[in-house]
Amino acid sequence: MTVSETESRIIMPNRRNFLAAAAAAATGLVATTQTSHGFLFRQSPPLDLGSLPRAWVTLQGERQIQSYAKFIEGLRLKYVDPLQIIKAHAKTQGSLWNTLPPRSMWRSMAGTLKAVDRVAATIRQPVREVASAYRSPAYNRRCSGAKSASWHMQNFALDLKFKASPNTVARAARSVRAKGFFKGGIGRYSSFVHIDTRGKNTDW
Repeated sequence: MTVSETESRIIMPNRRNFLAAAAAAATGLVATTQTSHGFLFRQSPPLDLGSLPRAWVTLQGERQIQSYAKFIEGLRLKYVDPLQIIKAHAKTQGSLWNTLPPRSMWRSMAGTLKAVDRVAATIRQPVREVASAYRSPAYNRRCSGAKSASWHMQNFALDLKFKASPNTVARAARSVRAKGFFKGGIGRYSSFVHIDTRGKNTDW
């Protein structure tokens, strides 16, 4: 065997080993970066849309629904699930479907959701159901008892059900509001509580 043949057999495997080691090191570096800064790189799985009416999903578009869900997830709520908010829009009045809020109104809901999360923390219960959230103007006109200038149409209002009684929830909401956490309306009904962040305190 010649010297060149010997060198070839020694150098080539080492080169492959070096490249493999370098690749492994790079992978480890990326993994470390993602572990150290998970809040920057973590990708949440897409929202499972299987429990939503297929006709409504088709009308809204899966991409739009997932985008709104990501926005809600970004608020880091502890007691409200993004799917609960999405489901509140997937309803009909007769043949008319409600819709998601326009993208320009998404941020309007942030303050209300954070206020609701604080109320839920106060009573130590997660939200059981979001009965109503945003209502399109056409949908709102068909809702029995809805005001023509409802704050639901501005994406500021939520109608909520908890395991606790509406009296307990409304009392907790007023306590949270009294501490300056939000300004808005609190309405107590027989089976749910309305909370909005209109910027002016009112009760009914």
